[in-house]
Amino acid sequence: MSKKKSTGSSSLGRDSRPKYLGVKKFAGQKVRVGEILVRQRGTKIYPGDNVKRGNDDTLYSIKDGIVNFQTKRKKRFDGTRKVIKIINVK
Repeated sequence: MSKKKSTGSSSLGRDSRPKYLGVKKFAGQKVRVGEILVRQRGTKIYPGDNVKRGNDDTLYSIKDGIVNFQTKRKKRFDGTRKVIKIINVK
């Protein structure tokens, strides 16, 4: 038997890479066509005027302009209301 512990592979040290989600352009900032405004999982922020949603729920600009946020009350299917955030490019 050996008296020293062998230096084998550790069971620790595995971690996923960060996804860098969040708001990339804030209210009042100028944007160009195709610039990413929000990276998100699910629709936490909804697309408004001149904004499209990608396959991974990323919101991007389809027109040059200035970013603007607004809140709105949206009616759900069960009749309840929810306050949602909408991002626009004007």
